[in-house]
Amino acid sequence: MSAAAARAATVTCVEFHDVLSDDGTRLRAWTNDPDGSIDGPTVVLCNGLGTSPWTWPALLRPDCGVRVVSWNHRGTGGSDRPADPQRVGIEEFVEDGLSVMDHFGVDRAVLMGWSMGVNTMFELALAHPERVRGLFAVAGVPGDTFSTMLAPFLLPRFAARAVTVNISRALRLGGRALTPIAARLPVGARAISLLTRTGFMFPVPDPELAAVAVAEFLKTPVDWYAHLALRTSEHARVPLSQIRVPVALVAGTFDVLAGARHMATAAERLADATYVELRGTHFLQMEQPERVHDLLLAFLDRVS
Repeated sequence: MSAAAARAATVTCVEFHDVLSDDGTRLRAWTNDPDGSIDGPTVVLCNGLGTSPWTWPALLRPDCGVRVVSWNHRGTGGSDRPADPQRVGIEEFVEDGLSVMDHFGVDRAVLMGWSMGVNTMFELALAHPERVRGLFAVAGVPGDTFSTMLAPFLLPRFAARAVTVNISRALRLGGRALTPIAARLPVGARAISLLTRTGFMFPVPDPELAAVAVAEFLKTPVDWYAHLALRTSEHARVPLSQIRVPVALVAGTFDVLAGARHMATAAERLADATYVELRGTHFLQMEQPERVHDLLLAFLDRVS
């Protein structure tokens, strides 16, 4: 199946909505339950920075048993850039998440986060505990994410942060020149196969859908994405002693974008947390969709 065919097969499982955030920014929100047929709890997904529904293959099945509501970040995936370009930090993402919850009539729910979305969901739980029933974290840490990157290389936190922040600064400066190149890259199953040979991502069971996800990600201008990354890099570690809801953390042993050992130490500091480490990378829900989905369902049972 080509990437175009994969998109056609999954687009009917996703419905998009326009939602206004508190500052008037129009967001492209979405749900995997366009006809209201999913019989199961609602989960609010705080997705990875600049990513799309196509990064969650298990949630695109009609029988997934979980109603998901989510949104695309400011300036990505059809969401508008804010009038003030500095309003793209974790605090603004929390505002966006609450606006999406209100739009879909969700008063209180389990939050699920991936990558930088884990920062968002922990911050939302800290600022608005009355809206949160539990936290399910995939390949992400509760703040100060950039200092946990490159963990397999065993760099000190200050060095990891310096390297990754400076890479983001370079991409912001040179992004306009790189964007036309990135947007024209041919992305298909063969490209995904090459990517998985680098070790950055492990093989995935659905390379066609993964190609759709990567192609969608590459539509975001590089300089804008780097700007988002730099703003979110300012988010400090959340005080975990103030998190009162159940938490599940799922880490990838070879994750270079959110260190597994940092997720493990976070689990130790939380009052009610479980920790599972899978042999995978930052893209666990694409590499092992059934395993991650089973862990999510088990967590929802535990919370209920």
